[in-house]
Amino acid sequence: MEEGGGVKSATDARETAALESQSQSTNQSPPRLNKYALACAVLASTNSILLGYDIGVMSGAVLYIKDALKISSVKVEILVGTLNVCSLIGSFASGKTSDWIGRRYTIVLAALTFLIGALLMGLAPSFPFLMAGRVIAGIGVGSSLMIAPVYSAEVSPAMTRGFLTSLPEVFINVGILLGYIFNYAFSGLPPHINWRLMLGLAGFPAIAIAIGVMKMPESPRWLVMKGKTGEAKKVLIKTSDNEREAKERLDEITRAASLVVEDGTTSPNGSPKSELPSSNDWHGQGVWKELLRPSKPLRRILVAAIGINFFMQASGNDAVVYYTPSVFKSAGIHSRKGLVGVTVIMGIAKTSFVLVSALFLDHYGRRPLLLMGTTGMAFSLAGLGIGSTFLQRSRRKPLWAIALCVLAVCSDVSFFSIGLGPITWVYSSEIFPMRLRAQGSSLAISVNRLVSGVVSMTFLTISTKITFGGVFFVLSGIMVAATIFFYFCLPETKGKSLEEIEALFEDADKNKHKV
Repeated sequence: MEEGGGVKSATDARETAALESQSQSTNQSPPRLNKYALACAVLASTNSILLGYDIGVMSGAVLYIKDALKISSVKVEILVGTLNVCSLIGSFASGKTSDWIGRRYTIVLAALTFLIGALLMGLAPSFPFLMAGRVIAGIGVGSSLMIAPVYSAEVSPAMTRGFLTSLPEVFINVGILLGYIFNYAFSGLPPHINWRLMLGLAGFPAIAIAIGVMKMPESPRWLVMKGKTGEAKKVLIKTSDNEREAKERLDEITRAASLVVEDGTTSPNGSPKSELPSSNDWHGQGVWKELLRPSKPLRRILVAAIGINFFMQASGNDAVVYYTPSVFKSAGIHSRKGLVGVTVIMGIAKTSFVLVSALFLDHYGRRPLLLMGTTGMAFSLAGLGIGSTFLQRSRRKPLWAIALCVLAVCSDVSFFSIGLGPITWVYSSEIFPMRLRAQGSSLAISVNRLVSGVVSMTFLTISTKITFGGVFFVLSGIMVAATIFFYFCLPETKGKSLEEIEALFEDADKNKHKV
């Protein structure tokens, strides 16, 4: 990260290679998706189903938990938000853990932690036990949110990294849709049973995920950092189109790793003091010192990574998903089955559009889809604010206003799924230098989880003070600010290797307007 002559020449070489690869990509057919890399990314990303399922199923389960356990609206907010706040612990700790034991075993650990939490929630005899389950499940969720995109980014070829790294968000949305469907399916059961089944069933997929992840390889970049170049080469051969590409990727990773000296820091001018970490002694030491005292390029990376994670949750998307039944209840839909049914429609919209975004992310790039998504969310939330305000002030509940709210919610979550949803995970996992990637991503995603918890735990309270309509107008304004921030602070990373991306932040003024 230092700006000495060694890094400058390496930066020039990376920029030249990037321009050549971009010019070649414009004249050639779209890159072929490597099936082995796809399988690895899918296995890593399936952990995200657990978070999505919890988000979706809890939106309906709280309707029955509130009656069964006789808890107040404040306790409902705490129950919902606890998972997000505690996932801060998991995401923060998993950066160091993944540098120590590897990306793959961290994914397994996250799945097993969530399994324990899900079983506690399903069997909880009281509110304190239910809260304990949410705390443990939250730690597992936070770990999986950090590690799945990092692993997918590190195993993916540059030209298909956007699609493969966006898979965690795809699986989150699949999980949300499954949660909505199980809500609807179990809503007819007795109230003291249905919510337990809704929450407890999430434990069974966690077992299958932990077993499946053990069959996938370790991240080649982590292997290189541990001095296991031979193993890394085997993985790269399987995740590349041919041995030549695998060798080029290995050479690039090795050059990046050679900037790391034995104590985990770079030399004063950025040039290597040793070839590679020569043993298994490297486990992320020195990273936090560099993150807390960053150079100018690293500072730009931190601003971009923390900024996109902040705005992802400040958009209020998690709260909208959690509390959609409450929003539509105030809009005039009183049947519980009807409320759950509307959430199924919303889940279908979210899942459909995140698939569209994932498929086109490597073609159009990160910036265009991100800017389109936040602009669309700003208009959608403004429309939801107008509809909610009109319904709250009207004794009659006209059908057009209810339809506007339903349409605006579906539009909001759809634009989120096009932009902020998948691209946050992609961007956070690809912009940090190799040695800082795990712990840098964990820092950014910890901010994500903290903001999500704060928003989820205050959404209902704030809405009683300024109404649902007022909350949605505020969120619309936040999305306007997000659009401006992304335009000026996030350069395009499409088609560049992870080692090339660092150069984008070494000259932010030159690259910030590139699309």
